[in-house]
Amino acid sequence: MEWPACSPDINSIEHVWDALGRRVAGRQPHPQTLQELEKALLEEWDRIPQLVINSLIDSMPQRCSTLLAVRGNHTPY
Repeated sequence: MEWPACSPDINSIEHVWDALGRRVAGRQPHPQTLQELEKALLEEWDRIPQLVINSLIDSMPQRCSTLLAVRGNHTPY
């Protein structure tokens, strides 16, 4: 499968960034400085299971099929 066009609906890295952002946003207490934010991002990045990333990669054919089915419109995920 060739790499799909730039679309946030099927761009796996966008979903990884979203997962990372949600993990950092859920931290208590919230990072207050750039240094704390950097530390939180690195810690949460290391905690994202490889299985999650593999799952996103493995879902690419289905995501492409869904995008084709909705003729390029918004996908339901």
